[in-house]
Amino acid sequence: MIVRQARSPDVAAMTALLNQIIALGGTTAHQDPMSPQEVADHYVSGPDVLSSVVAEDEGRVIGWQSVSLWRAEAHIGTFVQPGLQARGAGQAMLTLTCDTMRLCDTPTIIASIRADNLPGLAYYARLGFVDVAHEPDFALNDGRVVRRVHRRFDLV
Repeated sequence: MIVRQARSPDVAAMTALLNQIIALGGTTAHQDPMSPQEVADHYVSGPDVLSSVVAEDEGRVIGWQSVSLWRAEAHIGTFVQPGLQARGAGQAMLTLTCDTMRLCDTPTIIASIRADNLPGLAYYARLGFVDVAHEPDFALNDGRVVRRVHRRFDLV
């Protein structure tokens, strides 16, 4: 596995992976598929993107992680190919993400996780993210209340 900075040619694979995860449901607050342009703007090269990395195996993108400014804070999103989670890609991507964020003098990263996303909660806890806030009324577009947990990772 290789972890590296994301590039424009990765956008199609990143979009396909994100849309697969959205279609499966349950682990992302995104409910509608995204276009490659939306993924590029929000997660790779848009003005609010601070870091974007991919994990690839045998030339295929199997995961990606991006940090963007949202509500004046650095927020992280992590997406790994279903069936390949908990095999080290997330940890490896976070290492490169943290290196990048330290170069930006960013003191903390926030993860906002659906409270019903048990694998996501476990992932961020394993990496050292700590709870800083809860949204008991957070609902998806279809009205389902799933709650949300905000966790912080200190880089300094």
